[in-house]
Amino acid sequence: MIKAAQSGASSNFLQAYSIIEIADNDLRRELAKISGSDDYVNQTGVFYIFVADWYRQAQILQTENKDVKALQNMEALTVAIVDTTIAAQNMAIAAESMGLGICYIGGIRNDIDKVADLLDLPELTVPLFGLTIGMPKTRNEVKPRLPRANILSVNAYNRVTVSDLQAYNEQTSDYYANRSHHQKSTDWTQEMSNFLTKPRREDVAKFLKKQGFTLN
Repeated sequence: MIKAAQSGASSNFLQAYSIIEIADNDLRRELAKISGSDDYVNQTGVFYIFVADWYRQAQILQTENKDVKALQNMEALTVAIVDTTIAAQNMAIAAESMGLGICYIGGIRNDIDKVADLLDLPELTVPLFGLTIGMPKTRNEVKPRLPRANILSVNAYNRVTVSDLQAYNEQTSDYYANRSHHQKSTDWTQEMSNFLTKPRREDVAKFLKKQGFTLN
């Protein structure tokens, strides 16, 4: 799995990420509590935390008495986030190709400071999300994705229309009503409206600055 993750593309071969396997059961339970994903985290085969990581490169620069400013801005953070996400998705695809199930755990950012403390993360690192991998008990239906015309544009951005959303709502409302588990009466725009009504995890920006990122 780790080899699959490392086989992903990396901007300028920077490899600006780290992967932490959670092998300690007490630590896993603590992370499950923070994430609010007890079943997914505690009852899975393996659990990894993916970390955007400029600490290694900072050590290189400091050893050579060079400024680490280039690692602290928003562009550097973006590069590290992209590198980390590519590595995680490579691992996820490899796992699924072997018949395993996966689940991303973004809830570790519910208390990002505590997670960083638990994992003893140094400066210029950010715990982005977890990834669980195991043998699935059941196979859930695949959620209907947005139509290709709403995702793929040619040469210029294609703006979504009300009729586009209404058509997609018909698909998603049918999915939610008839799926095998946790049926509910809703559709995609209603789900988005409910989820995005208020800002979430507003402490993340403060944490990033504490970790040494200027966000300029």
